Amino acid sequence: MAVEYRPWQDGDELDLIQLWGGPESATAEQFRGSFQPSSNSPWNRCITAVDQGVPVAAGCVYGAALHPDRLWCYIEVAADHRRTGIGSTLFTMLQHEAAASPSQVTALRSKVTPGSSGALFASALGLTVLQRSRLVDVLPGALTPSAFEDAAGPQLEEAATGSVELTRALASFYESVHAWDRADISLGRAQQLFLSDTSGAGGAVVLRERPKSDGGTIAAFAVSYTQTRTDEPADVLLGYDTTLPEQEQQAAVATLVAMLAHQYPVRLEVDDSMAALVAVVEPLLASGTAREAAEQTLVVATA
Repeated sequence: MAVEYRPWQDGDELDLIQLWGGPESATAEQFRGSFQPSSNSPWNRCITAVDQGVPVAAGCVYGAALHPDRLWCYIEVAADHRRTGIGSTLFTMLQHEAAASPSQVTALRSKVTPGSSGALFASALGLTVLQRSRLVDVLPGALTPSAFEDAAGPQLEEAATGSVELTRALASFYESVHAWDRADISLGRAQQLFLSDTSGAGGAVVLRERPKSDGGTIAAFAVSYTQTRTDEPADVLLGYDTTLPEQEQQAAVATLVAMLAHQYPVRLEVDDSMAALVAVVEPLLASGTAREAAEQTLVVATA
């Protein structure tokens, strides 16, 4: 009997998890939560492949909140049904669904772990790598913090997560380091996703090249998403003013990283597009004063 394809139904996840077993990676675990009955608000389409009445694979496509030029896509096939054309058929069907979406965006993107079956499947489909992302733990004392004794020099200060100035700095940074996949982020969306109570933001600090009273603007900032200090690395979003000269960007990032990891470890998300952060972190990884905390993630996309 031929494999049949139908819209996702409630209960499919129970049958599929029995066949799939545990997720291959943290990325796969995250995407599995995207399977749900198709909807128009918000728009998503999910398709289940059924073999002799048993769900064996599924695929979904849905919109991206901040990146309007591509839709998210994810496909997973039971191990004993791979290389049979099911995954490719699902991908083609999802492309057709995307073309009929309200946005009519046909370009698709996904995330994979290097060397995984998902990465091999994406490569076979012709998807190319847009970006690499790493979670990096910076160990205590990895860099020597500045004393900030010069009243006219760099200034470190706490910032309210509701600050309009901080929100503007974050939105500008996000747009700049996502030039590889255009971002459309308003101040309201930046506040909601990264700085609100519901985002988990617990506090923020900013670094200025000179006092605010002298016109000093935010050269770099850090937002913590760890509410209680423990020996485990605190999750921190670190950004910087990408309009500054390259050396000044790196100096600001190094100063802020040194302060954040002075006594306790911090965990930073480092995309290859974050050039100044990469320049600071790479020597720390090489020296062993920082380490990758998880599998790397690749963002892959259709042409």
